[in-house]
Amino acid sequence: MITAPLFWIVAGYVLGSVPFGLLLTRMIGIDIRSVGSGNIGTTNVLRTGNKGLAAATLLLDAGKGAAAVLLARHFGSEALAILAGGAAFLGHLYPVWLKFRGGKGVATLLGVALAAVPMAGIAALLVWLTAALVTRYSSVGGMMSGAAAPVAAAALGQQDWAVALAGLAVLLVVKHRDNIARLRAGTESRIGAK
Repeated sequence: MITAPLFWIVAGYVLGSVPFGLLLTRMIGIDIRSVGSGNIGTTNVLRTGNKGLAAATLLLDAGKGAAAVLLARHFGSEALAILAGGAAFLGHLYPVWLKFRGGKGVATLLGVALAAVPMAGIAALLVWLTAALVTRYSSVGGMMSGAAAPVAAAALGQQDWAVALAGLAVLLVVKHRDNIARLRAGTESRIGAK
């Protein structure tokens, strides 16, 4: 067992800071930071027109959050899994390799939630898909899924994870502040809009 909290915080952060959207788009000669919003996440990768890379970005960004939780749980404890999952999320939002300019965290939060409390993760995923499809705003789906994860965890009696996921959800909303401003102004891009 590895019980040092600092180890899992660093390991989670490093794992979460891998910028998969940037790495994948570079493979096809595109710097995703020069496309659309400049964000390294799934929605912006989709703006390249490459659905396969967008799907891979989604899975890998979710996977790194899930991996941080599962590894810390297996080799450490549940408390360490919370630290590692939170650190992975922070690594995605603020990667040192990209001058702390990372993604908005929706996929990584979903990965953390799915590994931490699977039913809460599934609930958050369903909220994300439903809200995005109904409103046709990716940002709305993402923020609503972030809010749904801690609520579902609390309903399932996982209070420690509910508190942790609530903290991540607040950061997720903060990272969406520009989207919120565009939503209020009526200028936010809809899914599928040219």
